[in-house]
Amino acid sequence: MHIMHVRTRRCEWNGSVDTKERRRRASRRRVAVSAGYANTFGTSFRVTTFGESHGKGVGCVIDGCPPRLPLNEKDLQKELDRRRPGQSIITTPRKEADACEILSGVVDGMTSGTPIAVLVRNKDQRSKDYSEMSVAYRPSHADATYDYKYGVRAVAGGGRSSARETIGRVAAGAVAKKLLQAVAGTEVLAFVSEVKDIKANNIDLDKFSMEDVEANMVRCPDPESAQAMIDQINQVRNRGESCGGVVTCVCRNVPRGLGAPVFDKLEADLAKAAMSLPATKGFEIGSGFAGSRMLGSEHNDEFYMENGIVRTRTNRSGGVQGGISNGEHIVIRIAFKPTSTIAVKQQTVTREGEETELRARGRHDPCVVPRAVPMVESMVALVLVDHLLQNHAQCGLLTDEMVANVAVEEEHAEEGSPSSLAGAT
Repeated sequence: MHIMHVRTRRCEWNGSVDTKERRRRASRRRVAVSAGYANTFGTSFRVTTFGESHGKGVGCVIDGCPPRLPLNEKDLQKELDRRRPGQSIITTPRKEADACEILSGVVDGMTSGTPIAVLVRNKDQRSKDYSEMSVAYRPSHADATYDYKYGVRAVAGGGRSSARETIGRVAAGAVAKKLLQAVAGTEVLAFVSEVKDIKANNIDLDKFSMEDVEANMVRCPDPESAQAMIDQINQVRNRGESCGGVVTCVCRNVPRGLGAPVFDKLEADLAKAAMSLPATKGFEIGSGFAGSRMLGSEHNDEFYMENGIVRTRTNRSGGVQGGISNGEHIVIRIAFKPTSTIAVKQQTVTREGEETELRARGRHDPCVVPRAVPMVESMVALVLVDHLLQNHAQCGLLTDEMVANVAVEEEHAEEGSPSSLAGAT
């Protein structure tokens, strides 16, 4: 239970009112509410991120990771290196090593079951580049809305609205990916499928690999489309502009049964996870919006048997039916808008409500999608591992043998024999 102070109309205290009465009146201005502050994600596998773009550091605390999972800083660093700034000419020139430190939760190279704290220290801040933004709002950025909500904000680097916050997500996602692979052989891979109006072609979703994705700076496994995307990003970068794109994520070997009906459908949680990333503007799974233009006979995924396993001939459902995974590949697409901070002069207003012009400074990605790839993978992995743990808690405790033993014990009990249901466990 959190205590939230609610703003009330100002009043003058009468000097004759005693201290007890003042306390009674003050207590009326406090309302006990159950409130989350939007920094924690997940139910069984919970991740809290902390830190700001130009603060001393960023990171995360992971709670709910099972014990005895082999883990070290190299496992996390491999993923963090994929999202770090300054890795190519088409990303922000900010230079950060993003070296991670595991502060707790790992003993002798294995998780201990206690909270895992990860810290990445900031090194290359240039807060002076944001002096104009302390006065004028950047169009389509979070500057204005943070002021509307909080009345105060961290101007330098965008504070919590900066993509630097995703360091904690990627570190936690590295743990989630390793756990998914160890338990279920699940693989989560994403790639850039669109940049502005350029679309990737000839990508086999069954076969493309991490090596294919990492073969070029734009992270598109189609070499011809990748070069066109790089050229496009360089063109807008040279003009002080930015552009958007689409990241496609494919999850292979996903266990059946993940997700739940109604409010905790798997695709609903995947959508929330993806749309919580900075600059996201759209989410599709399977056929997505294109499915709305099809007939039922065209869209339905027909079932068939393959080596004793129920499969679907097509995958327009995107691996999820009724909110629950069906064992086919989960395929989602996330649209990212153009980076808000650009070097082109734009009309805006100041915090005092005066109209003005702004040409933003600072170091920013001309297109966010190349570095968004590991971010998307991480958020998807966090959803899958969270549902995997929840599914085991609800559906994995009672085996068929245990249920049969309970039935036998109940039958004996009805006949008057001593019962020992505890033996079934």
